[in-house]
Amino acid sequence: MRPLLCGYYGEHNIGDDLLLQALLNQLPVGCQPLVTAHDEAEVRARFGVPTCQRRSLATVITALGRCDALVLGGGSLLQDSTSFNSLLYYAALIMAARFRRLPVLLWGQGLGPLRRRRSRALVRALLPLVQGISWRDGASAAMAARWGRSAPVGADPVWSLPPSPWQGEQGPLVLCWRRTPLLDAAGWRHLLHAVDQLASLAGGREVIWLPFHRDQDRGLLAWLQEQTLVPVPLARRSREVELGDADGCRTLFAGAGLVLAMRLHGLILAAVAGAPCVALSYDPKVAAAAGDLGCPLLDLAAAGPALTHAAAPASLAAGWADQLGQAPPAGRLAGLQQATAIHGDLLQRWLSSGAQVASPKATGSRPLAIGSSVPPWPALAAENTRRTRWSTSLELGPTGLSSSSTPSIRTQVRRTRFTRPPASSWPRRSAATGPR
Repeated sequence: MRPLLCGYYGEHNIGDDLLLQALLNQLPVGCQPLVTAHDEAEVRARFGVPTCQRRSLATVITALGRCDALVLGGGSLLQDSTSFNSLLYYAALIMAARFRRLPVLLWGQGLGPLRRRRSRALVRALLPLVQGISWRDGASAAMAARWGRSAPVGADPVWSLPPSPWQGEQGPLVLCWRRTPLLDAAGWRHLLHAVDQLASLAGGREVIWLPFHRDQDRGLLAWLQEQTLVPVPLARRSREVELGDADGCRTLFAGAGLVLAMRLHGLILAAVAGAPCVALSYDPKVAAAAGDLGCPLLDLAAAGPALTHAAAPASLAAGWADQLGQAPPAGRLAGLQQATAIHGDLLQRWLSSGAQVASPKATGSRPLAIGSSVPPWPALAAENTRRTRWSTSLELGPTGLSSSSTPSIRTQVRRTRFTRPPASSWPRRSAATGPR
């Protein structure tokens, strides 16, 4: 079995590298995956797998022709917060796979955000074409269930990584932060003053800034210093440490006294490494992970004016100081790790030797995939009614998706047919007049 593993791989985001590692760990024995990646050399060197260029849709669709299944692996790929084109990209892959009668799996997926009406309509049409799904959170599962597609829910696949012992009782404070529009200059200033006071309460500990997404998070400390938002004592004890892989981040977390994480997988990896954690949520997925873990949470979207209150830094620092030395409960970590088994079961069911998908035997037939109640080949029903609104259709071509719109037929438009007269009846012009 040769599945095509498609995700945001090779984009210098350690969180997506962790998802790829978890996916490779759960593949059935004998699978020979092909992975879509942007930095192909880095992914091949780190994971030892063949790759194809993920930023070229035509290249990925061509590679799909050499594979036996399509796996959208981890994260929230069916979303439009990045762009609507990103959603069209994954829609094209799903449709191309079904055109080739290949099974499509959504492994450890989140669903959304879907901010546009057309995005929700497109995803609602795509879900029936998918053979197997495992969701990473209850909110995604509930949204899909409202659209008629129920599937099991597990924990984020990164929780499946084996835990490591924590050795950071007197270790540094580690900030796994990112830029966010939820924080203006005043919000950043109060957060940084809280970290400064926390470092003092902890005995003057070093503060390490860890860019989890190399291209987006690198230089955050310098950017804040340029705007004179970093207190002088905090600037003196701060430094940015860029680590190229997840193993280096795990080692850093295992020796940290406290990790303050905005990045979802920074929070999860720190907990897996046994470090005390505090979550700063810019997205509901971070808040959900903090709730699963039971660690303190600062919701940046809900904090609002309270974050800029004069007493906010001291209050935050005191609460965070209580977490020093408080490793995550072993029972919670074990439960979250166990909850990731659902994702592995999905892969075993569809990618083990002998698994296959039935193909239509005749026009109009609707065969069922093995172990599924969902037809593997697109079988779409249309109401036998007149169109009363504009409708949009998508067509898969060699280079991707094209769309076309059809107007309604509520109002009949009379067309006049013009008949071209024969050439013999055309008026003659003299050579002197020339063309008009």
